[in-house]
Amino acid sequence: MNLTERKVHSDTIFEGKIIKVTLDQAQLPNGELAAREVVYHPGGVAVLALDEDKSVYLVKQFRYPIQELLMELPAGKLDHGPEEDILLGAQRELSEETGLEASEWTYLGYTLASPGFCTEALHMYLARGLTRKKQHLDEDEFLDVVTMPFDQLVKQVMDGTITDGKTVSTTLKVKVLLGL
Repeated sequence: MNLTERKVHSDTIFEGKIIKVTLDQAQLPNGELAAREVVYHPGGVAVLALDEDKSVYLVKQFRYPIQELLMELPAGKLDHGPEEDILLGAQRELSEETGLEASEWTYLGYTLASPGFCTEALHMYLARGLTRKKQHLDEDEFLDVVTMPFDQLVKQVMDGTITDGKTVSTTLKVKVLLGL
């Protein structure tokens, strides 16, 4: 059975610095039309930085949309859109948020945060061979860097203490990949 939906018409509802929102009319496989709200996002990167002692570096920051303080992996959007080199984006975000640089990078694939309405693909990396440099946050970015043993991160992911999707996905991929 063909399950493809085809865009018939699209109206831009909002265009901001990070996202664009459209209201589309899509033709369904049965020929009927349906409204589809789409959030276009340039994509992002998340980095699990693991040191030789099996400790990880996280950032604690306030997330305005949900009005909560969250513990997350260093991450950010692809500043130059989907065409940006994702490894360079990951290196930039790790350096900006934690002041760390890594000599070894492992690409872990990507995850789709909410494909029912958003195009955001979040690319995940494992970074090792860490050296500390200088943190250089964006002017509107306020966060604390926190370290914890990798095992504790896994425990907090599994018990629901850490709920951020990119942190959960990346942590579990690294656990399976490294067998830690």
